[in-house]
This record gives sequence, C-alpha cells and structure tokens, in this order.
Amino acid sequence: MKRVAGVRGGFYPSSCSEIEGMIERFNSVLDKHLKDKSVLKDVPRAIISPHAGYIYSGFTANFAHRILSNAKAKRVFVIGPSHHVFIDGISGSFFDEYETPCGNMAIDKEYLEILKDKFSLKFAPKAHSVEHSTETQMPFIKHYNPNAKVVELIYGRVDYHEVALIIDEVLKDKDNAVVISTDLSHFYTKQKAKVLDTICLEAIQKRDVKLFDRGCEACGIIGVKAMVEVARIRDLKVKLLDYRTSSDTTGDESNVVGYMSALFE
Repeated sequence: MKRVAGVRGGFYPSSCSEIEGMIERFNSVLDKHLKDKSVLKDVPRAIISPHAGYIYSGFTANFAHRILSNAKAKRVFVIGPSHHVFIDGISGSFFDEYETPCGNMAIDKEYLEILKDKFSLKFAPKAHSVEHSTETQMPFIKHYNPNAKVVELIYGRVDYHEVALIIDEVLKDKDNAVVISTDLSHFYTKQKAKVLDTICLEAIQKRDVKLFDRGCEACGIIGVKAMVEVARIRDLKVKLLDYRTSSDTTGDESNVVGYMSALFE
C-alpha cells in the first residue's frame, strides 16, 4: 500500500523540479542573509517545522530541515495534528511507501509495529490521505535525506504526555530524528499575532510547558508541548530558527497566520 500525496499541487508543487527550484531559492536567500552561519552545522535530534503552503512557510520549514539533514537519520518520525478527520488517539502510517513528487520513500512498518504494541497506535487511513501537516514535511525529507525511512504519526484527541512518551522512546535510538509540525496563531492582525506567538516562542525556548497556557495558539500545540517536555527531561538544547507571518508573502497585516521553526540538539 502507498500513502498517496494527497495535497501535492496545493500546499506544494506537484512536480519535483518545481520543489527543487523552491528549495534552491530558499537556500539562496538563507545563505545571503543569515548572520550566524554556524547554526547550519548543528546536529539536531528533532525540529519544529510549519506546514502551510510553501509560498507562505516553506522558507521557515526549509531552514529547519536543512539543518536536520546533518543528523543523517536512518528514520524520520513526522508528528502532526489531524485537521480533517477525527482521531481518538494517535494514528500511524501503516503503509509500505510514502509518495512524494521526487520519488517514494520507504515507511518503516516494522518499527511502527513496535510502537503500535507499546503505545496502542491506531490506523485511520482516511486521516492520512488528506493530512497536510505531515505531508508537507516529506518533500523536504526526500530532498535532504533521500535514503531515510519515514514514519508518519497523526494525532487527534490525546494528552500531550502520551505523545511525549512516544517521542522519548523514539529518541532513545540515535538513528532516529523527529519532526514536529505546527503553525501558530490564525487570522489575527499581525500585531496581535506577534503577541500570541511570542508566548509560544518563549515557552519553547525556556522548555516550560506551563507557559503555553498564557495564550499560545497553535494547531499542533499537543505535539509542541510533547517535544518541549521531552527536551526538558533529556536536557536538549533549543534554538529558535525563524519566525514570520503570512503577511511577509501577502503584504496583508490585517489577517495573518504565524509560522516558526526550531531545533533541539
């Protein structure tokens, strides 16, 4: 079975050459304007990456994925929220392959079966077929780490502690890396969005889950909280990489969505 790329041609280009062209442009801008280039040599265990259309958040996502490639992970676990299908718990990608415009990637079903037995994972195929929060990460993984196997985990109604247990288990293996997918506040003015998003950024940087409750709004907040909790327990260093809003693309500051990326090493 194949996990079909359900949002190709929508959230990101349908052709490999267009995706490669966008990544090349993102890196060109990054190399030109990044002041502290030493961060490009970091070797993270995990990243946070946004999942909007590439024209809005692709630069921010690419920044994190480019650095994650330094880990040379054999498996990359992509964890994101379900936007369209209700899931009671966490669903795993129990397919054989994951489709991308630049070629399919192998899914590590054997490893997924181990997680299923230990954490009672479900399989909600309809949720996987339409979920952009995780799918938008895959072309970046395919570009930067083409031989890696992937595991997609989509969560619905679940406590962040349950997700944290899975992340902690995954990171016990040095061959694994984790991608946490989230966007930040939605549809506020740019000024209001910055106030709310700053709360999220502070909570992540300080590795303090309680700070999220001061007003952070993020569609993937469960995954982010879980990652921050694991970072605190494992004493992983946090670096914020990029923050912006959709107004950087549209010019409209009256109704924006916030995006950020970070690494944990």
